[in-house]
Amino acid sequence: MAIIGRLSTLRKQLAHVRAFDAALAHAEEIMTPGSAARTRLAGIAVGATERIDLAGGAFALEQVYVTKPSADIRWESHRQYIDLQLVVTGREVMEVTEASTLKVEEDRTPGADVLLYAAQAPSTMLRVGEGEGAVFFPEDAHRPCLADGQPGEVRKLVVKIPVY
Repeated sequence: MAIIGRLSTLRKQLAHVRAFDAALAHAEEIMTPGSAARTRLAGIAVGATERIDLAGGAFALEQVYVTKPSADIRWESHRQYIDLQLVVTGREVMEVTEASTLKVEEDRTPGADVLLYAAQAPSTMLRVGEGEGAVFFPEDAHRPCLADGQPGEVRKLVVKIPVY
């Protein structure tokens, strides 16, 4: 099941897994005011995403968007990558549930490595603010980017870590 919390918590939980080294190092950099990564993220326009290749086959998606109502976000999961999602600025709601409890509506694998699901299921809701995030494994269907009340701008890091 997903790991949730502040970046320091995620780092402690994943310290023993070498596959996360590059992802956690990039996350630390982007959370450091004045760093090259933080400056780059600050310059991204709303609606845009920048891809940064990292070591070990991982890659980072630095993105800026406006959160959306629940009805506009579908459940998703991935087979080839684990998601480390970290809110850098702003606030959003993320939901997580067991992928096995949902019915696949659209399979975009292997090209896009995303399974999209029909309908909702009982889930855990996470209110995620600056410096907080989650790690979603292939078993975790998730719905990020949800508005926490009113829609708001979020600057976020998503690191895709190859399944080990």
